[in-house]
Amino acid sequence: ENHKRPQLIDPKQVLTVAMLNIRKSKIRAAQCTDYGDNVEVLSVQDDIVATPRIEDKAPAGFQNVMLIRVLAVALAPGDIRVMSGKTREFQGPPSFPYVPGGDVCGVVVEVPEDDKNGRKCRFRVGDKIAARFANKPMGMLGEYALVNTDVCDCVPEGTSAEGAAALVSSGTVAVLIADRIQEGDRVLIFGAGGGVGSHLCQMVRLQGASYVAGVGRDPQRLMEEPLGCDFAIDYTKTNPFLVKEWRDNPFDVIVDLSGGAWPELVNHRSSQSIVKSTSKKGRYLTTTPDKPTFELHSVWAMMKTFLFPALWRVLYTRCGMSRFSLPKYSYVLALPSTTDIVTRTLTLSSENKLVPSIDAQGPFPFTTDGVRDAFRLQASRHAKGKVVITVAKE
Repeated sequence: ENHKRPQLIDPKQVLTVAMLNIRKSKIRAAQCTDYGDNVEVLSVQDDIVATPRIEDKAPAGFQNVMLIRVLAVALAPGDIRVMSGKTREFQGPPSFPYVPGGDVCGVVVEVPEDDKNGRKCRFRVGDKIAARFANKPMGMLGEYALVNTDVCDCVPEGTSAEGAAALVSSGTVAVLIADRIQEGDRVLIFGAGGGVGSHLCQMVRLQGASYVAGVGRDPQRLMEEPLGCDFAIDYTKTNPFLVKEWRDNPFDVIVDLSGGAWPELVNHRSSQSIVKSTSKKGRYLTTTPDKPTFELHSVWAMMKTFLFPALWRVLYTRCGMSRFSLPKYSYVLALPSTTDIVTRTLTLSSENKLVPSIDAQGPFPFTTDGVRDAFRLQASRHAKGKVVITVAKE
């Protein structure tokens, strides 16, 4: 079921204030003027972007839309890829300049009378909602934005806008990965301190993992609440594949969120491994290719990066002799295009079972410097939790 709708302020007041602002033809928004790895292509400007309306042509991948006043936006690796242009043929904007940002929390200010299936919209003016991106992560870093009603839900009381944006962005991925964890599993997480990792550490424990270890640059943080790892190491100081305790008592599951762990695991297969083999029900889960930053300009390049390596590993860790020396390889890639996972994630937060994890350097202000700093931190791949930008106060 959907969450009980907490109203920030009276719906009529929300609508009145919103409509006064919407009468402006332009809104304040962040804009990216060109492809590039340099954040200088980003700026925040007043009265520069046309005010979105639900009558507008829906963005690609959006089935049913509504208009929100944006409160907070969480960044993700996809935001950096889009800006870089390294996957422009698949994730590029339709034109420049474009408004970045895909995962958002905001307040509903306008809903359609009916969706495309003729059903009444389940949201109301005044609802505080969180929505993850659909198709491409763009369009959210402005005062107002159109969101896809099929991948969002109401935010429960007690969850901040910044927390909701973080949860809908990375908490959802963590919840899906955790579904693959079994009670009693010993779990090792590479990239445990990032956006997904900070939420996954909590979720695997909730699933009943008996021992949770993390690999990251700040092991002390990983062992503190709410992440609560039993043990953690700094990969710049300790080789995780040579930790004696882990080789003596191997893990049931490795989750690689940072990329590159599989080749290292293969290199150490002749020695005592830190993870059980397929024959002993060992599993390896990953969300990324071996190199977390990649360039794709054709379907063939995409297949070489994603499909072929993953398919080969899936086959030889299940059917060949490698099933006696390597864990069962699985690539966890896509989120469902429904609201279910958003609802589950926000419910866990409302029950205090999943705490939003936001990098302490943020939330970043909705200014040119603030947005650039946020993107710079996201691009560094060393954020401790989610990178979040506060667009407006609740």
